[in-house]
Amino acid sequence: MQTFNHLITTRPHEVRQVFISDLHLSPEEPALVQAFLALLDDCLALPVLKRLFILGDWFEVWIGDDAYLTLSDAARQTHWLTPLITKLKQLRIKGCEILVMHGNRDFLLGQPFCNLFGGELIDEPYMLTIGQQHYRLEHGDALCTDDKKYQFFRKIMRNRLTQWYLLNKSLEKRLAIAEKMRQKSQQNNANKAAHIMDVNDEAVIQAVANSDALLHGHTHRPDIHQATDDKKRYVLGDWRLLNKDTRKPTVSAVIGVMITNAHSDSNKANFDLVEFSSLV
Repeated sequence: MQTFNHLITTRPHEVRQVFISDLHLSPEEPALVQAFLALLDDCLALPVLKRLFILGDWFEVWIGDDAYLTLSDAARQTHWLTPLITKLKQLRIKGCEILVMHGNRDFLLGQPFCNLFGGELIDEPYMLTIGQQHYRLEHGDALCTDDKKYQFFRKIMRNRLTQWYLLNKSLEKRLAIAEKMRQKSQQNNANKAAHIMDVNDEAVIQAVANSDALLHGHTHRPDIHQATDDKKRYVLGDWRLLNKDTRKPTVSAVIGVMITNAHSDSNKANFDLVEFSSLV
């Protein structure tokens, strides 16, 4: 797997689409926020970038769009989300589509927030054609079918009535609920076998049945797997802060890129995973 300190490689004119997931951004982790801003700077410098996909868990927690939309202009000027929105808006004006998918951490994210930078909230699974291959894109938590308790929880949280109920509570109560849910999730995961929190092979086979490849995140286990004899499963990585106690901490993430040779037909596009590294 290739590693880049920037996406500005020796062939910037060939990068057409970028795929990321599991950033888990929050004000408590400013290094991750800075790394995302660095990635956006790289995306702005890519001359023919057409799409940026954010495939879930963009944020560590999201209690509703109104947490930001109801802020005063003065409060927004110093809010940690404002620089992200500004960069994303610049990228959209430049002609790059920004497509955002829900994850298990930010399922209350709505289109009104995405409208701030011209983004589009997309449903999963999302079907995408890359070259002559048809890719199925999803966050990945729905594939972890061995975790019965989580799947039950997911079904409840993705229900529109549940979300309406949550969004009609005060921001303070929502924040308290989110923190309680996060703590409980950490406790439950600590007692689960590792294989239970990974994807189920049969679920993967079913998911990839009508496509040529599967792309997801969620599991924090970046790799390329052979889903079937002729189909691959690409797993994006979570954004990790490495060497945080040293003078040169680094954020590392395995992301996806779709590359088309500048001198070839667009049908000959290729998809690959690369490691993006950002010095904090």
